[in-house]
Amino acid sequence: MKLNYKRTIFVGFAFFLITAFWQAYDTIVPKILTDKFGLAQTWSGAIMALDNIFALFLLPIFGAISDKVNSKYGRRTPFIVIGTVLAAALLVTLSFTDRAQLRQLEAVSGTEGAAYEEALGTIWDANPKVSVATEGGVLSTEKPLQETISRKDFLSIPFTVTDADGKEITNPDYTNVVVPARQSYAAGVTDKNPAPLICFMAVLFLALLAMGTFRSPAVALMPDVTVKPLRSKANAIINLMGTAGGILVLLLGTFMGTGKTKNALMDYTVFLSIVAGIMLVALAIFLFKVREKKWAAEMEADSLKLAPEEETPADGTEKRKLTRAERISLFLILASVVLWFMGYNAVTTKYSVYAGTVLNVDYNTTLLIAQAAAVVAYLPVGILSSKLGRKKMILAGVVILASSFFFAGFLSAESPEVVKNLLMPLLFALAGIGWATINVNSYPMVVELARGGDVGRYTGFYYTASMAAQVVTPVLSGLLLDHVSWRTLFPYATVFVVGAFFTMLFVRHGDAKPIAKDTVLDGLGGTD
Repeated sequence: MKLNYKRTIFVGFAFFLITAFWQAYDTIVPKILTDKFGLAQTWSGAIMALDNIFALFLLPIFGAISDKVNSKYGRRTPFIVIGTVLAAALLVTLSFTDRAQLRQLEAVSGTEGAAYEEALGTIWDANPKVSVATEGGVLSTEKPLQETISRKDFLSIPFTVTDADGKEITNPDYTNVVVPARQSYAAGVTDKNPAPLICFMAVLFLALLAMGTFRSPAVALMPDVTVKPLRSKANAIINLMGTAGGILVLLLGTFMGTGKTKNALMDYTVFLSIVAGIMLVALAIFLFKVREKKWAAEMEADSLKLAPEEETPADGTEKRKLTRAERISLFLILASVVLWFMGYNAVTTKYSVYAGTVLNVDYNTTLLIAQAAAVVAYLPVGILSSKLGRKKMILAGVVILASSFFFAGFLSAESPEVVKNLLMPLLFALAGIGWATINVNSYPMVVELARGGDVGRYTGFYYTASMAAQVVTPVLSGLLLDHVSWRTLFPYATVFVVGAFFTMLFVRHGDAKPIAKDTVLDGLGGTD
């Protein structure tokens, strides 16, 4: 027996469109909240945690509900279709509320020539209170900008400067002085007229609800149509498809310049509309190619041949009862999920701002490298997991991820350009490989403990754990960034990822059972 790669790829289009949405959400929404509405990192982090708060309730509920559905299109497909269409429409609507706020900030959107000087003059006249960073630390966190820097010096700060090698780079003074001053001005504008922020939050709320209705059903579809011993390999393909969706959005962001400091106040309407279009195209491919009911029935038949005494029909009529040892392992796996998501999500939700604030680099490039490394790693990791075991591979991935975050914490805008431009991409590439290794194996370990009728429910368990972490970590990391230092981001992430190593070390269940020699996976398998 071998994995049907073609089918798995088509199933993966559901995860492709989900990841495309979240890639746009994780990189653009924090910038809108900070740059256009002027929110502090703590409040921005709290808003970024909303999707995870919703997910705590929605994912297990809709996962369990989809277990009981028996439509002519299958158990999961109706949720995927309705949720995707709503989420895509709301994503475009979100850009309209962003544009409404941008119209209020038109006076400060210039970055060159007379428009740029006029923008700086507008900020100065608004007399914002801003923290101005220098080599000696922070000059002021309470005094007006006028008391920390003269008008003449402020107006003369250029956007770019030439470094020692003759290369044009973003001026650190622009990042340390103008950007926080502009954000402070944006906060004042929002205070005077909060209507755009209220509309933005209302649309965001609805979009997150729409995404929450179909994430568990979409993820549960893979184990619905894949026998247990092949699920790590299948999950590698699913994650590969998800990563492809993320990479496509990052490439779009690079092309449109969403990560450039000078474009912090750009109009995101076209960008978000294209992302919504990508989601709908992926949905169309999914609907055209996936035959959920037929493939699920074939999986049940194959499962009965492999382990007839363990399998039950995937109709939800019988629930999987765990032994005490299995319950302990499930708890430890879920605890590990919480810990590594505490670390990883802190970086993914803050890095788009961190890159400009601390490193003076474009976040798109670094994240693209991490995604590309994950793409390269997924298939080899899936194959190695079948041979070495899921637990061993996860432990190796945790070590790689923790090491990458640890060393990334030493880099800053003052680091030599050569070191920063070479080492940070290398570290993110390693982080991508580490995260791929963890992701390929963690979800299959959870659903390995489920039977057919429980897959959606156990998928809900997995996502409840991951989302619980992602509720807390944006706020907690945001507090540290606001009140301690931006440099706490990577040490914070390292500590939590290291903690996941120790909880995972004591897991005793969830590895795939070996199958008979005549069914060993071989080739790139599978035709219809």
